[in-house]
Amino acid sequence: MQQHVLVIENGDNNLEIISRLVRRAGLTPVGATSLTEGRARFAQNTPETFLCAIVAYTLPDAPKGEAIDFAIDAYIPTIATTESLDTFTRDKVLERNVVDYIPKENAQNYDYLIRLISRLEKNKSTGVVVVSTNRVQRTRTLSLLERHNFVVYECLTASEAMTTLSTHKHIRLVITDNTLPDMSGTVFVASLRKAFSKEQLAVMGIAGGHGMLMSAHFIKSGANDFLRIPYCHEEFLCRVMQNVEYIESVEAIRRAANTDYLTGLPNRRHFFYTVTMQYQQLSDNHALALIDLDFFKSINDTHGHDAGDAVLKVVAALIEFYFPDEIISRFGGEEFCIYLPNTPFEQACERLDDFRKVVENESIELPKGTTHVTCSIGMSGAVTQRIDRLISDADKQLYAAKNSGRNKVMSSEALHATHQ
Repeated sequence: MQQHVLVIENGDNNLEIISRLVRRAGLTPVGATSLTEGRARFAQNTPETFLCAIVAYTLPDAPKGEAIDFAIDAYIPTIATTESLDTFTRDKVLERNVVDYIPKENAQNYDYLIRLISRLEKNKSTGVVVVSTNRVQRTRTLSLLERHNFVVYECLTASEAMTTLSTHKHIRLVITDNTLPDMSGTVFVASLRKAFSKEQLAVMGIAGGHGMLMSAHFIKSGANDFLRIPYCHEEFLCRVMQNVEYIESVEAIRRAANTDYLTGLPNRRHFFYTVTMQYQQLSDNHALALIDLDFFKSINDTHGHDAGDAVLKVVAALIEFYFPDEIISRFGGEEFCIYLPNTPFEQACERLDDFRKVVENESIELPKGTTHVTCSIGMSGAVTQRIDRLISDADKQLYAAKNSGRNKVMSSEALHATHQ
């Protein structure tokens, strides 16, 4: 991960302010107060470690943006800062391939700067599709997005864009104009909404001309936003950022609702949702396991609840490692669930017994030493279309495993019972 930010600012005070903001973003500033010093500081570091550069337009030895040119020529995404808001300075900054520029006039602009440098790392895994037959406009849009480190996909038709969306799951934004060879932009947006909700995929319409109704047509067809051509550089980037951040915020809320706060595993609610959505028809060749840690209360009573939390985190990590392709969940307390949708029952029992042995042999580090824990496992491979029936059967076997000595795998058939 790129951790450094080259900061070349006019004066020690400005340098300290920007450096403090960079540190707040979790990055390391490499600071200088002149172009000469900036060149030297840059040469002392590996170029690939720089995420971006924040460079003042006017410096004592670079009064006309020469330091910005240096950073751009070094292939570092560059954010310019300016003391002035006049049109001449803005135009001189934006004629260069800068990511953006920040007027040093108020605190909100500095907050925007933090968001901007944080996005430059996030955007490396964020896809944007641009759909347009206007080569000049498409090239300009792609260039602006690439400066922000977005993963950009260029499409000429709606059908090509739909194929791209089905192939790449990290796409969060589609930007489309209204004149496409295979359908209008508004029809394309409407078709997108049949496959993706506004919370899953942001869509921005763009169009030229003098008609005032096109924005309404796009919004009514399902677009999140609309921008008229020719658009302002800064407005375009602000709208892109807002739309992508909206999708990310919804994803974060959804993850929080679906994730167990302690272990990071999917919670019970998400388990049922995933099984229902992915397997509307359950296989006849499947298995479900309920895992319960033995004598867990004694760990809390002896070592404290922090130790109990540490044990749960270790076991959850083991489940993630040994069952990476299965549907897993923390059901609550010290109980976990694993659904193996396409695994012969005998094989599933063997895998779970191997896992039982792994748990038994794991040394778990605690603040005051180490501890060991065992688990009991109930298995069900019932031929049914009801996931609750599988869970009920597995729960009965878990109860039997607890009553017959613990630290074992039990199934509804004696053939499948595996003892310590």
